[in-house]
Amino acid sequence: MNKIKKSISVLFILAVLQAEYAVENAFPNLSFTDPVGIYHPGDDTERLFVLEQPGTIKVFSNDPSTTSVETFLNITSIVDQDGGYTEEGLLGLAFHPNFTENGYFYVNYTEHGPRRNVIARYKVSSNNPDQADTESSLIILEVNQPYTNHNGGQMGFGSDGYLYISFGDGGSAGDPLGNGQNTQTLLGTIIRIDVDNISNDLNYSIPSDNPFVEDSSTRDEIYAYGLRNMWRFSWDPATGLLWGADVGQYSWEEIDIIYPGLNYGWNTMEGNHCYPAGTSCSSEGFEPPVFEYALYVDGVCSVTGGHVYRGTEIFSLYGKYIYGDWCTGDIWGLTYSDDGNHVNEHLIQSGINITSFGLDQNNELLICANANIFKLTSDEEP
Repeated sequence: MNKIKKSISVLFILAVLQAEYAVENAFPNLSFTDPVGIYHPGDDTERLFVLEQPGTIKVFSNDPSTTSVETFLNITSIVDQDGGYTEEGLLGLAFHPNFTENGYFYVNYTEHGPRRNVIARYKVSSNNPDQADTESSLIILEVNQPYTNHNGGQMGFGSDGYLYISFGDGGSAGDPLGNGQNTQTLLGTIIRIDVDNISNDLNYSIPSDNPFVEDSSTRDEIYAYGLRNMWRFSWDPATGLLWGADVGQYSWEEIDIIYPGLNYGWNTMEGNHCYPAGTSCSSEGFEPPVFEYALYVDGVCSVTGGHVYRGTEIFSLYGKYIYGDWCTGDIWGLTYSDDGNHVNEHLIQSGINITSFGLDQNNELLICANANIFKLTSDEEP
């Protein structure tokens, strides 16, 4: 038995050392307008849903040869974006854990007048599973945004059945309003809410085990805070760890493991360093990142959070947190260690502008970039 284990270990090490990675267009017959997310609904279909930033969700079959794509939801008439480059728009999508039975899904988008993030629930049409009922909208939560940027955007249901949502610090630069360390606002946080029950004139309720429910100085919704702009987060289905990538200001991009009740330091810290750079501060009480990389080295500029790979197609990536950089298309694999000796491996400089990573029904990794959906491939033997 020991010989077998040793042989498997040797094969795994050889696979890691010898593998070369590439990205390829996963659906060469399809193109999208500003895709910022790709999702599988968790049902028994092989459908994929692509989030387009201007305000549409497209649906299609997970078949590389497919030529057909349908519009699942179009809310461009209510989604507001500033002109030119913008961080506003339709930013997040989450399917209810009981989506097969209730047809509920949730979106996160920006709207003006006043400028704000809107979390809304919709329902699938009773006549067509590939179309949403646009009249079914229910506003769950609205959070005012003082500036156009740092809107966060990620949403997801944990294994506990609660909805987690990330909000940026409100924008501009350097967190001028101090939202990151202000626990009376939802800006600069990840929140955790119960959307299956309502209370106190809200369209949601607060889980009784949220970390700050007994703290009058902190909003009950807050799960973690001190975040600048956690654009994407995800859970490792094998360990339950909640991974997130927090976009930095001028110096450091960071990868975090999110734990309930912790303060991740912004805007006192940027990564493991005092902010602004060159100043002194105390890091006491702040949770440090598990990894960071320096901004503007070899063109990197903005981290895009991904997923811990639990698929079967690329053996050498199993268990690694796969993430990238928006500017350069660099993709890395980070191996977590309980003793803190995490190992970060550079996989490829793809040259694509990575906006988001997603998973299909088999936990295989997909990548949103430019106008297409890509997949990471390897030359290793299966």
